[in-house]
Amino acid sequence: MSQDARSEGVDPGVLRDQLFDLWSKKELQALRSESVSGFSRLREPLAGLLTLLEGCPGIQKGKSTTLGQFVLTEFVRWRRGTSRASLKGLAGEERRRLQLQALGLIKATQPGYMEPLLDIFELETLETSLLLEHISYLQNSCAYKEAALLSVKLQLQKELDMEQMCVPLILLDKLPLAESFVQGQPELQERLVRLLDSWCSPSFRLEELRRQYPRVSLSKHQADQIQPKLLCKHVFRLMEKFNVDPGLCVNSVHKRKLDSLRFLMYKRFREVTVQGSVELQVVLVELLVRFCGLRAAAQWAEFYSVPRDRLPFGVWDAMQSCASMQLEEREESAPLQSWVPPQLHQRRYYQLPLAQHQVHFLQTLEQLQRCSDAILQPGRVVAVDMEWRPSFGTVCAPRLALIQLAVQDCVFLLDLCSPGLRQHHQTVRLVCSLLTDEEILKLGYGMSGDLRSLVTTWPELKEESLEVKGVLDMLHVHQQLQRCWRGSRRGGSRPPEVSEASTEKGLSLMVQQVLGKPLDKSEQLSNWERRPLRTSQLRYAAVDAYCLLDVYLTLSLNPTAFGLPEDLRTIRPSPPTKSVPEKRAKDRRSEPAPSPRADRDALGPAGHLEGGVSAGRKLQEATMAPQELRVVCDNMLQGLGRYLRCLGVDVLMLDNTDDHKVAAELARTEGRIILTSGQPYQTLRSQVAEGRCLTLDCSEKARDQAVHVLKHFHVHLTTSDIFSRCQACNNAEYLKVTREDMTQMMSERGLLQQTAPKQDNWDLQCDTQVTPNRWRPSEGPEFRPRCRWAPPSALDPRTWTIRGEVPVQLETVPPGLLPRIPEYFICTGCGKVFWEGTHFDRVLSQFQDVLHVSNGDPSGLP
Repeated sequence: MSQDARSEGVDPGVLRDQLFDLWSKKELQALRSESVSGFSRLREPLAGLLTLLEGCPGIQKGKSTTLGQFVLTEFVRWRRGTSRASLKGLAGEERRRLQLQALGLIKATQPGYMEPLLDIFELETLETSLLLEHISYLQNSCAYKEAALLSVKLQLQKELDMEQMCVPLILLDKLPLAESFVQGQPELQERLVRLLDSWCSPSFRLEELRRQYPRVSLSKHQADQIQPKLLCKHVFRLMEKFNVDPGLCVNSVHKRKLDSLRFLMYKRFREVTVQGSVELQVVLVELLVRFCGLRAAAQWAEFYSVPRDRLPFGVWDAMQSCASMQLEEREESAPLQSWVPPQLHQRRYYQLPLAQHQVHFLQTLEQLQRCSDAILQPGRVVAVDMEWRPSFGTVCAPRLALIQLAVQDCVFLLDLCSPGLRQHHQTVRLVCSLLTDEEILKLGYGMSGDLRSLVTTWPELKEESLEVKGVLDMLHVHQQLQRCWRGSRRGGSRPPEVSEASTEKGLSLMVQQVLGKPLDKSEQLSNWERRPLRTSQLRYAAVDAYCLLDVYLTLSLNPTAFGLPEDLRTIRPSPPTKSVPEKRAKDRRSEPAPSPRADRDALGPAGHLEGGVSAGRKLQEATMAPQELRVVCDNMLQGLGRYLRCLGVDVLMLDNTDDHKVAAELARTEGRIILTSGQPYQTLRSQVAEGRCLTLDCSEKARDQAVHVLKHFHVHLTTSDIFSRCQACNNAEYLKVTREDMTQMMSERGLLQQTAPKQDNWDLQCDTQVTPNRWRPSEGPEFRPRCRWAPPSALDPRTWTIRGEVPVQLETVPPGLLPRIPEYFICTGCGKVFWEGTHFDRVLSQFQDVLHVSNGDPSGLP
C-alpha cells in the first residue's frame, strides 16, 4: 500500500456499507479479508471503528452474532499487530471524546461490545461520575444485566445502591449475576443475604415490591421463583458461601426450624394410618390413655380434634388443664424394644449380621482401651460413621454425640455424651491415631461432613497439623458405580437391580444396589444426645457403620463385575457439583487455583480435615474423554450445548418450550449430568443423585462456560475429538464419501445446476463447514475425528439413503465445492453432509488452553 493511499484514508461510512453488503451475502471469508484491509486504510483507526459500530444494526432474534460484533472481533485481532490503534499519543480532549463515544455504545442491543471496548478505549480511566451516569442510564433503560456487568468490570459496586442494582436481577431470575455483583465485597454480601431474608418474612408481599420497580416486567415463571421456600434455600446457601452470621437471618432460620418441625410431625404421626380416619384416631387416643397417660392422650386428641363425645373418660378434663405438652414423653413411656427386629423389617431392610453382644457401647476409659487394642492394628479395615443431634435451621457443624467403628467381628459405639470420654485426651488420641495411620484402611460415606463435626467437637484439632491418611470415601466409589451403570456402554458392567421409582438415596441406595436391600433410616433424625439410647437407635448406629464393610468386601471380591478397578482405593473423587462464579483472569491460559471447597470435598485415599489441618500430597485428578461425558443442557444453555457437542461431548438440549423437569427425567433415565443456570439449579439438583447437576455462570459466554465444564470434569480434549460428533443430531457415526460418489449423487438428484446453497440452510453451513480445506494452513493439525465409521455398504445407491432410512441432505452441499473438496462426511443419524474447512482451525484456536496436542493422538479413521 502506498503512503499516499494511507494518508488519504478510507471513509468509514463507505467501508461500513461494503462490509454490510458482504455480511448480507454471508461471504464470511471475504468479509474478514475486507475488514482487515479496511482497518489498515483508516486514517484514524479508533475513530473509524466507532463510526463503523454506530451504524451497525443491533442483535436480532434468532441470531447469535451481529455485524458489529464480527467487526469488533476482527479489529481486536488486527490491533495486536499494529501500534496505530492506541490511545497513546492522543491529546487529552480527543482521547476523552473517543472514550465517551465508546461508552455510549455499551447498551443492551449490543451485548458483545462491552469487554472489547473497555479494553481498547481504557474506559476505566474515565471520571467515576461519567461511568456512574452511564450505569444509571442502563438501569433506566431496563438493561439491568448490562448495568451489573459493567459495574463489576469497572469495580464500582461500592459507589452504587446494592438494592437498586440487585433487586431487578433477582426478580428476573438472575440471582447468580447478583452474586457476582457482591463478589469480594463482604458488606454488600451481608446486605444481599439480609435482603433475601427479609423476603422470607410472613409479612412480605411481592405485589408491594413490584410497585417499587414498575419497569421490571415479570413472567409467571419469574414470579413463581419469589417464594419463601426457594428464597430460604438461597439464604442458607449464601450464608455458607459468604460466611454470614445466621443471627442476621432470623426469618430464614425461623422458617427452616418451622418446616423441620412440620416435617417431623408429619413423618412421625400424620403419615401413619390414622390420617383421615376418625375411628382410628379414637383408637389412638384410647391406646395413649392406656400406655402413655391422660396428658399425652389429651395432646393428640386436641391435635386431631376428636369429638368430645368420643373421648375416653378424663381426656377432656386433661385437655382443659394442660397448656402445653412435650412430645418426647411419648417416647419415654414406650415399652422396651427387642434387639431382633420384626419379620417384616427383616424382609424389607438390610440386617446387621452380628449378635447384640458383639455391639459394644463404650462409656468408660477401660472400654475405650479395649476398642483401641482391637482396631489399631496394621492391615485392619475399619468402617467409620458418626452421629449428632439434628440442628435444623443452623449452618454451623454440630457436635458429635456418637462415633461408630466397625470391624469384621464387632462394632464399637463411642458415647461422646459421656463426660469421661468426650473431653479425655485418650479419646482424642484414639481418633487421631486411627485417622493418621496409613496402614489401616478407613471406610466412610460422605466423610467431609463427619470430619467438619469432628473439628467442631474438638477445636484443638484446628491448631494441630493432622494429615488424614488411608481413607476411602465410599461416596466416590458409589459415584463411579453410578457412572459405570448409567453412562457406560461397555458390556462388562451390570445394571442395578433397583426400580426407577426407588426413593432410596445416598448410602441406603448403594446398599440396595450392591447387597439387595436398603437401610432403615427411620432413626436418622432422632435425638442422639438423649440418654439412654433406644434399642432401635443402637441397632441403627451399628448397621450404618457395618454395612460399609459388607459393601466394600462385596465389591472387592469381583470389582470388574461392577465396572470398577481392581483396587477400589484408586478411584478418584468426582468434581464438586456447585459452581462458584469466579472472576475471570485476563490471561485465559493461566490455570485457576483450586478452590478450598473443592479440596475439602475431594477427600479420597488421602484427605485432610477442614479448619487448620495441613495439606498433604496432592491427589492426581482423574480424566475422561469427551465421549464419556454425557450431559443434558436446559433451554438456557443451548449455546453451551452446541459448543460441547462440537468438542465431542454427548449432549442433549431441551427445546425452548420444554419444562425443566424434562432435564431431570433425561438425567435419571439416561444417566446424564444436568447443566443448568440460575434458580432452576435448586429444583433440579433435588431430583437427581448427588453430583449429577452443575450450575454455570449465566453472565459468561458460551465458550467460557464450555471451558469451565471441561475443566470441572477433567475432560482430556484432543484434536481428534473436535467435530467427532454431529452438531445437528448428536450422532457419533459418519460415512466417508469420495468426491466422485458425491458428484454422482448430486448429479442424479439434479443439484449440479444450482450455484448457491439455500438461504434457509446457510447459517448452519457457516457454523460447521464454512470453507474448503485448501484454505487451511498446511502446517495445522490434520482433521482425524475420533468417531465410529459406517461401512460403505450403509449407503443405498438406489435411493441415496443411509441404511434405507435416512436420506442424505445433498441440497446443503454447494456445487462449487466439488472440484476442491476430495472427501465428505455424512452423518448416519440425520444425513447431514460435512467437509473439512477453516472452522476446524478456529475451534482449535478457541480451545487451545484446554487442548492436549501430541503426535500420537489416536484416531478413529478406518
